[in-house]
Amino acid sequence: MTEERVDILAFGAHADDVEIGMGGTLAKYAEAGKKVVICDLTKAELSSNGSVPVREREAMKAAEYLGVSERVTLDIPDRGIFLTEENINKVVGIIRKYKPEAVFAPYEQDRHPDHGNASRLVKEAYFSSGVRKFNPSLSVHKAANLYFYIINGFHRPHFVINIEDQIERKLHSLRAYESQFNKGIDGVSTPLTDEYIEAIEARERMMGKDAGIRYAEGFFSYNTLILHHDLLGV
Repeated sequence: MTEERVDILAFGAHADDVEIGMGGTLAKYAEAGKKVVICDLTKAELSSNGSVPVREREAMKAAEYLGVSERVTLDIPDRGIFLTEENINKVVGIIRKYKPEAVFAPYEQDRHPDHGNASRLVKEAYFSSGVRKFNPSLSVHKAANLYFYIINGFHRPHFVINIEDQIERKLHSLRAYESQFNKGIDGVSTPLTDEYIEAIEARERMMGKDAGIRYAEGFFSYNTLILHHDLLGV
């Protein structure tokens, strides 16, 4: 497996998860010249609306809007994101291939079981990828940080990232998923087709307002955060 080095590796259970939770942050770092890779764990073959080929096209368009360097998809079955040795090895392989500085995954507390399972799976793989004797056929990599982004609901995060200048790019990336957020003629009603993008924009506005800015995305940290300035910002 060819090895690379990227700044951010963001995992989602399905295409659109990463955009919902941290699309603005990915755009912000991509604009700053950072190399960003998205990894969707499944092809979302059981999605209520849209087919696998349609969702793949939408995902690539969304990634392009955000300035993402690369997007890859694993072959874990939809609704099959479980803590198995096979699945852990697949995620470890991605982490060791791209050797990211920071890994992102969904926050564990979420109404969709796949999101919580994805959180636990990535956390296991994040730890195992730094263990030298775990699958020694691949060179070890310990990413500096593991962070969790919010998909559904509103939670008080450990920290937020200012996306005032990226909110439109985030919303643009979400609108790329026409099959998911627009019911269409042959579609069915889901939580995503009921003004979901508007709800996400309102959440990021509330997240920002809580921090004294216009828009923000919230995150949780697996590692203890270190302040590089004192509390007075000196």
